[in-house]
Amino acid sequence: MSKILSIALNPAIDISSDADAVRHTHKTRTHNQRQHAGGGGINVARVIVELGGQCELLYLSGGATGTLLEAMLEPLGVKQHRFRIHDPVRVAFNVRELSTNLEYRFVPEGPEVTEEELAPVFDLLEASDADYIVASGSLPRGVAGDTYARMADIATRKKARFILDTSGEALHETLAKAKVFLVKPSLGELASFAGQKIDHENAGAAAQAIVRSGAAEYIAVTLGADGAILVGADSIHRVPAIEVPVKSAVGAGDSFVAAMTWSLAEDHEIGEAFRFGLAAGAAAVMTSGTELCRRADVLALYEANKG
Repeated sequence: MSKILSIALNPAIDISSDADAVRHTHKTRTHNQRQHAGGGGINVARVIVELGGQCELLYLSGGATGTLLEAMLEPLGVKQHRFRIHDPVRVAFNVRELSTNLEYRFVPEGPEVTEEELAPVFDLLEASDADYIVASGSLPRGVAGDTYARMADIATRKKARFILDTSGEALHETLAKAKVFLVKPSLGELASFAGQKIDHENAGAAAQAIVRSGAAEYIAVTLGADGAILVGADSIHRVPAIEVPVKSAVGAGDSFVAAMTWSLAEDHEIGEAFRFGLAAGAAAVMTSGTELCRRADVLALYEANKG
């Protein structure tokens, strides 16, 4: 089995709960509280473990919330590379309003990280023997926008496959300055990078232009209820969404990336891994709050939608 390293530079403690109604000014009484270690890279590691895989986890941790995060990660059972920072880990909140079935998500920007605090992360990447390096989530405040690009360059030099799931400046800088194996933008993120209006009809062609520019080997564009598109230099493969009952959108993208990575690490070809990712993304929206996908649901949806 290929080795996977998941990177979480801006992790979070994710708290989710339910409320009968959300009203301004008044207290909103919540119930059914759940909490998980979260943030893109941590969610990726959680899903890989849930699917029966193994990976290593690299993350930044600081403050009293960092101590809590570390305790929450202990049962995960993966090899952890924890790097200390001064500022505390962020806490994110997700509330479902039961009267409307609407979901409210509150995601703070998180800690400020210095380049000195980040330097040991690059040392570990230089020493890593991972075959797949997954960078998922936002960059913390204070670090350079090309941080993921620098990581991708290390991965390329070490002949590892670099998989990216981020947005904004971090996405722009990485695709402009480095080459990644796989990147998973949403339609909006693809349009922002391309600097043009993109809809579901021309998304494949726009993504293929980026692939042919040398920025990525593959691009998986998620289209929400319209499914997703896998794009290579000479192929555009569109797969419809899997219809499932929706409870929460939290972690669907992370589940997609994690399942694709796990499938690739199991030596499955890219098209099969893509379909497995789509099944995991659909399975994630079937669970409440920050629970992410369940292995049994992923396998059942994958088998029911093969071919």
